[in-house]
Amino acid sequence: MRRLLARRFALSDGAARLSDVTTLVDPGTAQLPQQGTADRVQALLDQLLTRGRADRVRHVHRSPERVGRREPWPDWVPELLRERWAGAGIPAPWAHQVAAAQTLWAGRSVVLSTGTASGKSLAYLMPALSGLLTAQCSTGLAPPTVLYLAPTKALAADQLAGLAGLALGSHGVRPALFDGDTAYGERDWIRSHANYLLTNPDMLNRTLLPDHARWARFLGALQYVVVDECHTYRGVFGSHVAQVLRRLRRACRRHGADPVFGLCSATVSDPAVAAGRLTSAQVEAVSEDTSPRAAAAFVLWEPPLTGAVDEHGAPRRRTAVAETADLLTDLVLADARVLAFLRSRRGAEVTAVLARDALAEVDPTLGERVAAYRGGYLPEERRELEQRLRDGRLCALAATNALELGIDITGLDAVLLAGYPGTRASMWQQAGRAGRAGQGGLAVFVARDDPLDTYLAHHPEALFGRPVEATVLDPDNPYVLAPHLCAAAAEAPLTAADLELFGPRAPGVVDELCARRLLRRRADAWYWTRSDPTALPGDIRGSGGPAVRLVEAGTGRLLGTVDAGSAHSQVHTGAVHLHQGRSYLVEELDLDAAVAVVTRSEPDWTTTARDVTEIAVLADERVMRWRAAAVHFGSVEVTSQVVSYLSKRIATGEVFAQTPLDLPPRQLRTSAVWWTVPAELLADAGIALGDLPGAAHAAEHAAIGLLPLFATCDRWDVGGVSTALHPDTGLPTVFVHDGHPGGAGFAERGFAVAAQWLSATRELIAGCGCQTGCPSCVQSPKCGNGNRPLDKAAAVLLLDVVLSGAPH
Repeated sequence: MRRLLARRFALSDGAARLSDVTTLVDPGTAQLPQQGTADRVQALLDQLLTRGRADRVRHVHRSPERVGRREPWPDWVPELLRERWAGAGIPAPWAHQVAAAQTLWAGRSVVLSTGTASGKSLAYLMPALSGLLTAQCSTGLAPPTVLYLAPTKALAADQLAGLAGLALGSHGVRPALFDGDTAYGERDWIRSHANYLLTNPDMLNRTLLPDHARWARFLGALQYVVVDECHTYRGVFGSHVAQVLRRLRRACRRHGADPVFGLCSATVSDPAVAAGRLTSAQVEAVSEDTSPRAAAAFVLWEPPLTGAVDEHGAPRRRTAVAETADLLTDLVLADARVLAFLRSRRGAEVTAVLARDALAEVDPTLGERVAAYRGGYLPEERRELEQRLRDGRLCALAATNALELGIDITGLDAVLLAGYPGTRASMWQQAGRAGRAGQGGLAVFVARDDPLDTYLAHHPEALFGRPVEATVLDPDNPYVLAPHLCAAAAEAPLTAADLELFGPRAPGVVDELCARRLLRRRADAWYWTRSDPTALPGDIRGSGGPAVRLVEAGTGRLLGTVDAGSAHSQVHTGAVHLHQGRSYLVEELDLDAAVAVVTRSEPDWTTTARDVTEIAVLADERVMRWRAAAVHFGSVEVTSQVVSYLSKRIATGEVFAQTPLDLPPRQLRTSAVWWTVPAELLADAGIALGDLPGAAHAAEHAAIGLLPLFATCDRWDVGGVSTALHPDTGLPTVFVHDGHPGGAGFAERGFAVAAQWLSATRELIAGCGCQTGCPSCVQSPKCGNGNRPLDKAAAVLLLDVVLSGAPH
């Protein structure tokens, strides 16, 4: 391997040790290793800083080694469990595990919000398995049952394997996996005999709750509901899951049980509040992590400028995919075991190909030790890749977030993150894969040419300080609440007491459902009329509305679906659409049939839809008045129409055609946050009337790009409108709205943290090194106006005026 390294770096400009980049590192937050340190992490860092790449490092965060703090087993844990866990290498639990377990055993709901690999599973397994083995619990139910909910099938299967390893079947513990792949012949046995059920919210919604009478044995004895990785339940999906859990609590009460919740979350702000909103229960939080941690280094890395410019004259950076492929290659040559996380399936495949090709130039056999891992592979293919990485036949995987949850791969030296994965929780889930076996670990975040990535690369305190992002969901969204009230009424007639469980908006929504003849009032209850089955919740992971089917021309094969809200911009006639890593050309979009006919194609261009959007204020619900500006939250109606699309060369970004489209306008009633400022104050600040549209537009783009730092959303979950004079406010106004009917909670979170959010937006724009605006600050990949007009300098002046009286 040393011979290979010598060949690889023969043309090097000279290795730059970590001590050579101290000016790029904030000494107040990072303890730098001394020159000559020979630890494994240091050696890997040295390799990455070769060939003049030290100037790409923006920050190095060092996590010192932490010694764990154990406590004795609670006296209610049976000796059998203590012996089994001791045999698995757990002589005693960590203090945070005991704190959460004691809360659950006492009959109170708890959320355990600690770091990756901190042993959260043991915290709920202690009371759950103890209750099953002793057939007792605080509520006196006997024999009790346990329900485990996971966001992915892989995570539930991994948990089942862990239970099987304890070999408790002969002692009365009967776990069973119940998902869409469970054979129908097994389901009767599970209903009749299982007492530890592992499933997902989708199966609860579609199968278990509608058939709750047949599950009376299980639901009537339900003691604990475990909600694993609960931070993943956010936005519209999280709002649906919250309503599914309310229906579960109602069904349990009908059968005589009132379970407590044990939730597991990555580190987020206000975990008890988020968990309570998800479950509608009173939830306590345990957030002090007392598990041991190996020393680790986390590097913030920004790819260099290429010297090229885009069609707006903005400088281009090297792509995060290409940069990650280079780093992956160098780490493999350093004999490291590496996992690289990419944002897309295509990115994972391209990274693996680039790394294999580069390694093959050094040694043809090395290329075979790198592979891609993504959704869409057959289960047996994924299992084989996981095993090959575990046993060392593979050195590296380039993966999508399909590997983020549920698979415990230990012994990795390094993790590469090509772009911010969307939330700090996901970032630590991914980075935590390095160093899991107790050895030091290295994580490298490679920033994309994107406002949020750029801000994080230059503001490490946003990643390594106190969490500011909240798990955002809105269970009271009437578009989410209505179908679940219909489902609840179909499961059993709704009563006034039930409506309290479903939240303050439930009575009004029930009245609307009665007016639509979906529910009927009789005596003291509401009944489901069964008049429209489509009114029931179907795909709880979607945003509602009929999905548009992708059908391959010639074969008639159904390739997949596109959300109705995205169809106009993604699969319009003439669009180049990427589906499961393959490119297709849309021949026709038939909105009446909800079908897009596509042909397999590999064009050398991409398409971008252009639209016109108007927004009307329906209700101004809350307002904060600052010295110069006012920040509002309320409901709005967004009217948008895709009017044309641009065709761009992939290689150069050159726009070579603009094609008109004839699509109908679409209306969206949702929630928004908006801010206004008097035009005369902007004029006093030096913003000319002609510069105001570009200033507001640039500020809108940057604000949308940074909202995911505070709310667990993606920039594609929200939209925006900016205007120099809005008819409803009579003032220059910038709107940021949720992209889902009724809202998803993202704009509401933006209102709650408006001062922090807009301050960060101003910092991002002012701190970017470009002259007139670029993809790292004010340009947006989703702009329907082709990123025109944009005025970066005037946007900074605008935000200065807005923030002049904001609270600190």
